[in-house]
Amino acid sequence: MVNIEDFIKRLEIILDYYGLNASAFADKIGVQRSSLSHLLSGRNKPSLDFILKILDVFPDVDLYWILNGKGSFPKNNDPIRKQENNLEPVERTIPTVPTPEVTATRDLFSEEKNKGDKNSFASKSEEIQNAVNSSISADVEKIVFFYRDGTFKVFTPN
Repeated sequence: MVNIEDFIKRLEIILDYYGLNASAFADKIGVQRSSLSHLLSGRNKPSLDFILKILDVFPDVDLYWILNGKGSFPKNNDPIRKQENNLEPVERTIPTVPTPEVTATRDLFSEEKNKGDKNSFASKSEEIQNAVNSSISADVEKIVFFYRDGTFKVFTPN
């Protein structure tokens, strides 16, 4: 019988070796994320299908090693084997958002200017209408103002 606690430790070794988090690992082997979560928490035991999916996707995993800790991982200690699974490191970048070239005389979203009450909506709408008409009126569908009290107003250019 498989010792679940030891199995979980070996599964975490596999995750670390390949640089995957639990959800990416679940996606990679084709199981539901919740199934892997339940398994890692010790709630569920691994099924034969689960084990076979791991062995199919990750050929470096030895059946006897993952089941009872006997054998070795990876099967072949050659670091080139990692690359055969097409697991490339993920480069995390923050995408840049291009800013539209709208020339406005005032910043409509600063704290100081939003301190006024909702009655200033008409003047802000007029200012936005002028900015929209001057540059990007064909691209703007609507503008929504969200207020701190949970209300909102929708502005739709002509």
